[in-house]
Amino acid sequence: MNGNDLIAQILKKEGVDWLACFPNNPLIEAAAKVGIRPIAFRHERGAVMAADGYSRVSDRQKFGVVAVQSQAGAENALGGIAQAYADNIPILVLPGGVNSSEISVRPNYSAVRNYEGIVKSVEAIYRPDDITAAMRRAFSALRNGTPGPVVVELTADVCRQEVPDDALERYTSPPMALQAPSAPDITAAVDALLAAEHPLLWAGGGVLFAQATAELRELAELTATPVFCTMAGKSALDERHPLSLGAGGMTTTAPAAAWLSRADVVVAIGSSLTRTPYGQKVPGHAFLIHNTNNPDELGKDERVDVGLVGDARLTLRLLIDEVKARLDGPRDRDAVEAEVAAARADWMATWTPALTSDEEPLSYYRVIHELNEVLDADASIVTHDAGAPRDCLVPFYAATTPHSYVGWGKTTHLGFGIPLMIGAKVAHPEMFCCNVMGDGAFGMSGTDLETAARSGVAITTVLLNNGAMATYPIGGPMDPVTARTQFGVTQMQGDYAMIATGMGAVGITVGTAPELRAGLERARQLNAEGITVLLDVHANVESRRSPGAPG
Repeated sequence: MNGNDLIAQILKKEGVDWLACFPNNPLIEAAAKVGIRPIAFRHERGAVMAADGYSRVSDRQKFGVVAVQSQAGAENALGGIAQAYADNIPILVLPGGVNSSEISVRPNYSAVRNYEGIVKSVEAIYRPDDITAAMRRAFSALRNGTPGPVVVELTADVCRQEVPDDALERYTSPPMALQAPSAPDITAAVDALLAAEHPLLWAGGGVLFAQATAELRELAELTATPVFCTMAGKSALDERHPLSLGAGGMTTTAPAAAWLSRADVVVAIGSSLTRTPYGQKVPGHAFLIHNTNNPDELGKDERVDVGLVGDARLTLRLLIDEVKARLDGPRDRDAVEAEVAAARADWMATWTPALTSDEEPLSYYRVIHELNEVLDADASIVTHDAGAPRDCLVPFYAATTPHSYVGWGKTTHLGFGIPLMIGAKVAHPEMFCCNVMGDGAFGMSGTDLETAARSGVAITTVLLNNGAMATYPIGGPMDPVTARTQFGVTQMQGDYAMIATGMGAVGITVGTAPELRAGLERARQLNAEGITVLLDVHANVESRRSPGAPG
């Protein structure tokens, strides 16, 4: 058994059953031989993003794993790794490496030297005897502490060498060790929460990662506290719940904006509270209680009054127990729920004309309305892409069960939606997996429709085809008038349904609301048969404007 065989056996022992890859790495064949299914993407970034998508919707012991080629492959993978790092997503990246004698030779690419700053940890295999310990450290890093990409670079000649006969026996799977906040900090947090006049629970992606949605709901109901979900935390609370304010990124719901503006105590659970253009601002006037599993996040961007360092689920459980010890029973929620309901009704009354508009080309909001009407949200996973699809979907698409919506993007790479959904579909083949993207985003990852079609990992892409880049606003101080009018920099074109058909998927052109509804129904049927679908929706360029209250 050589080093690549040993790594494949360790992956199998850890429960890895598929491998995102492109284009060549000795580990691909070694993994296939032990029953790990390789899925080859059309580019390295797509493979990394699919592994990322798999990790986002899986339980906390399952991680996306990706193998790419040395040098050029490792270089091309960098963008996807940076996206996972920004969003704190645990993935295992196994790039090929050059021979040990060539590591320091320019221009040979070294992941160890070049990945620093966008990974949680990175190391290379320099001796066959190092493999067992290196893989143990990798899985320990994936399971413990702040999530993020973990990289083990497979030095080519070293991994071809034979390993000791007992190498696999010496590998022991590392445990997950969870941390909880101290009792005095829990006491201080509950003191503030119960004394607040307008408390708010701020739910981040860590709630989903810790599988703590039931605890979040219990604390909200027990204390009659409304819940705001960040973009990464969207779906941490069923948005039909009467205490749900909805979710927000760059845009948010009117109820969330109103409550954020007057919250006097904010309890942030499972959130880094990173300041980003793609997130809502933490109310500066509020007493801030911050739960994170990374102590380095405390005070990073915001003034924190009480820090709760630990796992989100354990933290919520301790908060619940402390509240129960002080209250005779759950607080009366009627007044708070009525206030949230009234704010939501007013907001929806304002936006219903846009959501139900029959204008042609179609409004983005009519597309979202049809998604809400046609899809079984409990049996679907939906995501946005960067730009206008994100800004329109996050407030208005109704997330119900955990991971029924995947919010992402502190660095918002265009084109993430297609590979993300492929990874999500691998994790949950029983779900209808749908990404919504613009025509600009399609240019970054559209060829991975062929990956979905070839592999039988059937997803649906709703492409909002307006022939324009949303990042180039027409009118106003940022309008590139000369570049737009003389050189066409804001325009693009394509028959995307035809492109999809040419890559083995089914392409459906949509021009009206009834055609959209029929197309979504057809997509669900075809996906159930293992067939990938793209809906080429002719959309109104003016409907890309951001909805909701400003962030």
